Amino acid sequence: MAYFAKRTGGRLDIREAVTTPRGPRSRTLATFRGALTPEILERAERRATRPFARGRLLARAGELGIPVTERREERAARELLGLLRQGASVDPVLKALLKRALDASPAVAVPAPLAEVSEWIGVDAACRGETLRDLVRLSDRIARSRPALRERRRVPFPRFSSRRARPV
Repeated sequence: MAYFAKRTGGRLDIREAVTTPRGPRSRTLATFRGALTPEILERAERRATRPFARGRLLARAGELGIPVTERREERAARELLGLLRQGASVDPVLKALLKRALDASPAVAVPAPLAEVSEWIGVDAACRGETLRDLVRLSDRIARSRPALRERRRVPFPRFSSRRARPV
């Protein structure tokens, strides 16, 4: 049966115990960070050599507080969108096949807030991280360039107040 094992850096393993001539061993079926997605479970189930109890694993994830999502990552679609936004070209035959396949599947209108940030779909984490650091540096420079709204008077020692003191 599969089980979870915590690793350093917030990573989690889905493992299974197997017996070998040299004794019991543990095999890693999948490693992930963050939410448990259907792709991770499918990858672990493909690699499992023993019966894989998906329901039990999901129940255990709930007990351990591991976030579980039914939303798929769709990594290939994100990478393709990122490449197309960077100006990469696609073979016209593949383009026609992709268009035909996408037209056959249901679609919904893109919400306005998502349309504004759609250029970040498919961008790798390193680029997003560098951009975030640049924004933090910019906000820090803006904050340091402005004068303080109100200067506090420096008091050399703590102030004592006798207003609340009770008469003896």
